[in-house]
Amino acid sequence: MGFIDRQGLIRYLREQFQINWFGHHGIAHWARVRANGLMLARETGANTLVVELFAWLHDARRVSEHEDEGHGGRGATLGHRLNGHFFEATDLEMDLLMHACRHHSDGWMTDDVTVMTCWDADRLDLGRVGMVPEPRYLCTKAARRKSSLQKANNRALSWKQRFDATHQVQLGQMLQD
Repeated sequence: MGFIDRQGLIRYLREQFQINWFGHHGIAHWARVRANGLMLARETGANTLVVELFAWLHDARRVSEHEDEGHGGRGATLGHRLNGHFFEATDLEMDLLMHACRHHSDGWMTDDVTVMTCWDADRLDLGRVGMVPEPRYLCTKAARRKSSLQKANNRALSWKQRFDATHQVQLGQMLQD
């Protein structure tokens, strides 16, 4: 795996992030996508540098938690700009990363194994928004495996329960004020 200055990269991403850092598309989601992707890469043989960079960058330029056309392309552009500063990636790795980021919301099912691993890593985290990932919408055999689905979904649901509980408390406080 190539070089990544994780602390520097995450600090930079937080400074420029425009929506809730702790929300549905923030740092906790990125960390789960990273965990999902690295879990899948052990079986798929995907390039782990690209998988990890995808996790940190694919939603990093969102401006909305909801529909946000072009956010993947903005994340790809950011990744291109940061190469050589917070990480070192080859031209081929950058091509894969930029393609994976640009098209992660397009619903495509076939591509390079590294790109498909990235997309599956993101799709496996749908539990954070109350959706159970459906195997027929996953690209790789590794992601469709029941144990992978269960492990990723448990991770997402655990976060969702904490997120929902926190927001219930905040809502209650707002209603009392």
